[in-house]
Amino acid sequence: MPAVYHLLGLHMHQPPGNLEFLIDGYEWEARQIMLCYDRPLKYASRYQDVAHFCVGFSGVLLEQLQDPKIVARYAGVVDIPKMLDAYRNTPNVELVGMGYYHPIFPLIPMEDWDEQIARGKQKMMEVFGRASKIFWPPEMAFTREMIPALQRHGYDYVVIDSVHVKPQQPSSREEIVYRVHTAEYEGAKITVVPRDRDLSNAQESGLDPGWFESEVRNKTAQASKPCLVTTWTDGENGGWFRQIDEAAGFWGYFFAPYMEKVRAGQSSVRPVSLSEFVAKNPPTSQVEVQTGAWNVGTTSGYDFSQWAGSPSQRKALEEIWKLSRSYQESSKMAPREPSEVLSKLSRAREYTLRAETSCYLFWGDAWIPKLYEQTRVAHRLLEEVNKRVQ
Repeated sequence: MPAVYHLLGLHMHQPPGNLEFLIDGYEWEARQIMLCYDRPLKYASRYQDVAHFCVGFSGVLLEQLQDPKIVARYAGVVDIPKMLDAYRNTPNVELVGMGYYHPIFPLIPMEDWDEQIARGKQKMMEVFGRASKIFWPPEMAFTREMIPALQRHGYDYVVIDSVHVKPQQPSSREEIVYRVHTAEYEGAKITVVPRDRDLSNAQESGLDPGWFESEVRNKTAQASKPCLVTTWTDGENGGWFRQIDEAAGFWGYFFAPYMEKVRAGQSSVRPVSLSEFVAKNPPTSQVEVQTGAWNVGTTSGYDFSQWAGSPSQRKALEEIWKLSRSYQESSKMAPREPSEVLSKLSRAREYTLRAETSCYLFWGDAWIPKLYEQTRVAHRLLEEVNKRVQ
């Protein structure tokens, strides 16, 4: 039976201003969430000889974690600067990049993709001193048109929900889900890492290490080559991850016993870094990737109904597209304007990108007003710019 490896990923994100909002009004929840950012380091250190996993931070979350006010407010929970420095210096944690403001890329203007990707990568370099080669599409929302942009910004790998990965040749499920592949678009290439949806659902809600190993072996029993089982979820959402009693949560109940078995040589599944697996098992197959996202609640991920299913969500998206076009038009007219005008243009751009935060759409009518708070400021700034350049 071929070797079976496990790539475990955790995704971390908070929308603009949310850490301050939580500590002001929901202190217990804020404490739970902040501890979720710190715990991976404890277990990476405890099991440095056997543990490997991925952790991704959105740029806007890192921005909040660097805010001196946030650092001070959470000082009684976590020493945030020390935590961020530890991520910089923990070699068995692979860092993962994403769009700065965590946008749904297939739903926002293509003209905004490069800046969201570039700024996310720049923030990773600023905070951690190392650039990621792995890209996590926010909400796993991906379309193959993104491949050239990801390649331009130095990403070698992208994690895709396996239901959207389609082989070009007849293939077994093991060959599709538990291998890495190449995908192309207009001459640009990237390595696709399929995420096992079922096992990831279990990772999100609670799983037993013995069950996990048995399930992985059953799923890969017919494989003829080394397998990469990829599980990826949010790392700070749900009671399983937020459990203050670590022995009853993800890290104490699942991860620590799992690593103990690996350390004792009693596990048939071995954690691995993505770079190590790909170095030994490079992609040999090419796949097509259908546009889609991950499954959330009762949604399938085959469309974007969680973020664009209601009239109010679609109207909000129309506003983003309108605003982005207005910015592009204004920026063409003001390349040599005084610094005051260029400053307003830059601020309008900031509010435009911020409006693309997926959370504003995800929570529907309850959060869409937050999106319009951003677009209103951007429109006002662009109107002021246009008056000066006309």
